[in-house]
Amino acid sequence: MRLFFTLQLLLITFAFSACMDDDSYSLSASDALLSDVDTLRFDTIISGEPTNTYTFRLFNPSKDYQRVVQAYLEGGASSPFHVNIDGQVIGESVSSSLEIAGHDSLSVFLMANLPDADSDVPQFVRDRLVIVTEGGGRTEVVLEASGQSVIKLNAARIASKTTFDAQRPYQIFDSLVVEKGQTLRLAAGTRLWLHSRAQIIVHGTLLVDGTLDKPVCMRGDRLGDMFNNQSYDRIPAQWGGIVIAPESAGNVINYADIHSGTFGISIQNSGDPTLSRLRLENSIVHNMSGLCLEAEGSTIFVGNSQLTNGGAGCVTLRGGNATFVHCTIGRFYAFQGGYGAALTLTNADEAGEPLAMERADFFNSIISGYTEDEVMAVRAYDDGMAAFNFYFDHCLLDTDPVDDATIANLCLWDNKKASVCREDNFAPAFDYTSLIFTFYLSPESQAIGTADAAISAAYYPSDREGRSRGMVTDMGCYQHDTSE
Repeated sequence: MRLFFTLQLLLITFAFSACMDDDSYSLSASDALLSDVDTLRFDTIISGEPTNTYTFRLFNPSKDYQRVVQAYLEGGASSPFHVNIDGQVIGESVSSSLEIAGHDSLSVFLMANLPDADSDVPQFVRDRLVIVTEGGGRTEVVLEASGQSVIKLNAARIASKTTFDAQRPYQIFDSLVVEKGQTLRLAAGTRLWLHSRAQIIVHGTLLVDGTLDKPVCMRGDRLGDMFNNQSYDRIPAQWGGIVIAPESAGNVINYADIHSGTFGISIQNSGDPTLSRLRLENSIVHNMSGLCLEAEGSTIFVGNSQLTNGGAGCVTLRGGNATFVHCTIGRFYAFQGGYGAALTLTNADEAGEPLAMERADFFNSIISGYTEDEVMAVRAYDDGMAAFNFYFDHCLLDTDPVDDATIANLCLWDNKKASVCREDNFAPAFDYTSLIFTFYLSPESQAIGTADAAISAAYYPSDREGRSRGMVTDMGCYQHDTSE
């Protein structure tokens, strides 16, 4: 019996010793923890508002356990950065009991909240996260960010003639309303950062005076990343959209970048088709969960502009009088739930009642998308009840070929019979991982050199980016650069 207990004790001692060997700790300074980033750079952030959380990992390259005996921010208590490692908050100088098994890792969570310096210029800050192991190994990660002061507007109403300028971004909560009879002018370089669901509602007049070098930008106010390498700025539905109310007229938008909203521009029926409701030129309306542009019973002009990636379609016209010249209209929406078509025309209003489409004319434009038919002409009523007139001239159309020059004159058909079609018209190729879509023309596209040069010269001798179209012009808003 005594021999049995002696053997049992020896076995327990041996097992305990084996566990001690398995759990040995490195005391080598050469076994410093490895970080998967050397420098973590936050995008420009709104001063005084916390960012979302960023993450990276610390790896133990040794086969042995390692103890973290110190982890701290060099900036100490005044640092605008906030760090949590594996559940432990890191501050000025924290003695740590964190342990990492051999060839294992720890998660590091960071956010920033920069004080508002009340400055027009972004304020740059830098700090350093330091991690020291029991063996003396030292790991440093540089943290960098720039804080931007903003002009905050909450439920703002424009009750007199007003100009916004480019001095600082305007952060808009709970919508911005231009009252009837009043004008809001957005000077070149103005930035509107709109909060979730915030809209620009125009009862008066909106004048956007962007330039090629200083476009006016309208986007969401979430400036960070949804997750690593995926910016919120490329995710749709970050804000509401622009509503042109029935009593609004004379709106002009030139050189604007309007993107990543729930919808782009919605023009409501004024009941007076003689009013010029909107002139949109040299602009981008891109990446909306709904429509990029919809107009009901309205007279509008759209030129040299890109209207792309609307989840519910790109352009929908219900009656009215519309002219599009040198536009790129492309429905290549990257998210689930997309429907509709690149272009929808109908002679009924949203309630289904007759609404005359006096004209819908398209010149030198590209209308394309994923499907085999991206041009929907829906005649809801015969001409006796509501006119239904539309015309395409020198356009590249992703739809069934039409053999009727009164409807489609010298148009090309963007289908699989062409050497390239649909998304292959554009280069570089769409980046679905980073959600970057560039609508410059591929050298193989049918749109190159097939526009009406007389129309180009009369309306837009230069493309949306100021590139001369020359004597041989391309369809769409971008002229192919032959030097590339």
